[in-house]
Amino acid sequence: MFKKILIANRGEVALRIIYACRELGVKTVAVYSEADENSLHVRFADEDVCIGPPRSADSYLNVPAVISAAEITGADAIHPGYGFLSESAYLAEVCEACHIKFIGPNPQVIRLMGDKARARRVMKKAGVPILPGSDGPIESEEKAVKAAKEIGYPVIIKATAGGGGRGMRVVRAVGELSQAFKTAQREAEAAFGVGDVYLEKYVESPRHIEFQILGDQHGAMVHLGERECSIQRRHQKLLEESPSVALSEKMRRRMGAVVIDAARAVQYTNAGTFEFLMDPDGRFYFMEANTRLQVEHPVTEMVTGIDIVKEQIRIAAGERLGFKQSEVTFTGHSIECRVNAEDPETFAPSPGLIHAFSVPGGPGVRIETFVHSDCTVSPYYDSMIAKIVVHGRDRQEAIARMKRTLEMTVIEGIKTSIPLQLRILADPDFVAGKLSTSFMERLLSRPTQGRLAEAV
Repeated sequence: MFKKILIANRGEVALRIIYACRELGVKTVAVYSEADENSLHVRFADEDVCIGPPRSADSYLNVPAVISAAEITGADAIHPGYGFLSESAYLAEVCEACHIKFIGPNPQVIRLMGDKARARRVMKKAGVPILPGSDGPIESEEKAVKAAKEIGYPVIIKATAGGGGRGMRVVRAVGELSQAFKTAQREAEAAFGVGDVYLEKYVESPRHIEFQILGDQHGAMVHLGERECSIQRRHQKLLEESPSVALSEKMRRRMGAVVIDAARAVQYTNAGTFEFLMDPDGRFYFMEANTRLQVEHPVTEMVTGIDIVKEQIRIAAGERLGFKQSEVTFTGHSIECRVNAEDPETFAPSPGLIHAFSVPGGPGVRIETFVHSDCTVSPYYDSMIAKIVVHGRDRQEAIARMKRTLEMTVIEGIKTSIPLQLRILADPDFVAGKLSTSFMERLLSRPTQGRLAEAV
């Protein structure tokens, strides 16, 4: 086991890793920007190192600064969390060169799965169902027009290095293609430094379902079931749950086997997520693989009882998985709501000083947050300030438990997305499990009775 792990992240995920390390008896090093000097992850780590000014590019994304902090403190491993450098093949390669263990897949796998076009080809070869699309990046508008005609409209343009909806455009007719193609290339270049895009058939109103996997360095591979992630706004997830009401036990076993075969095809190790679109007829299509811990990992932990972060650390340390697929069981239902510091109506960011912060506990309630009363939410980073996760005997109890927890949460000084989350939970289609990635578009198009905040 490692003696000391440097956490190359901030906020609630940095604290989540500290929890796991403390339980494993491993020392921790927090890195922080000048804006995060008084953050809880700095307070609770065994050591801390300032790695730069507030801007992410000058601190949390600064690979030399992160590596220097690890070398100075004698850390023998780095956990990247999610976001920032979590899917950086470059960081993983530098870690190898410096004899520091990167807690994640090897750099070759990160690079392969990070190239969405290449990943499609590999998954197709492994027998994973994929959507009709271009074989690789599309170099010109002329080739895009030809490819779109062969695929059939509507199509979606995606950045090969993309994620989070950036470099992504839906095209429903040939007249829209030229402008969408140029816009997607510009966005991809700005967001990822690579302007390459590819085309794929666009599925109307699919479900977004992902499978969690764990693979050790000795060839063992398991899946931990699926998460329903269809509640999204602009490709950003808002609420996740496990299991999905759309999957039967037979379908879960079949898709789980497909995912394990896919992971083995690329010799995957550590934690990862294989994401799929499920069309209205129940057909699955591979979308992408995330080579890191996911924001929504707690819902899987709640229904399986498996600590994914501890398993990540054990796997990276060379240990074998301590359980087989047949020993993975699923109990009850779990829901996670992301609490963002933003206006619930306009979605404008709402950073600032939190005067009061109180989230109720009770049976089946888990809170993951880095904020507290009299702390300041920085404008420099992602707007998510907390994750509220609940577990119930069934979906009905989980929904009721989440509603009462959100209704009794007190956050004063900034606006949050809690009123919007309550609106989602009260929606008849959500309660009935009638979900798709167009759910939020439909919900937000309907008028509300007065302001959201007043309605709650």
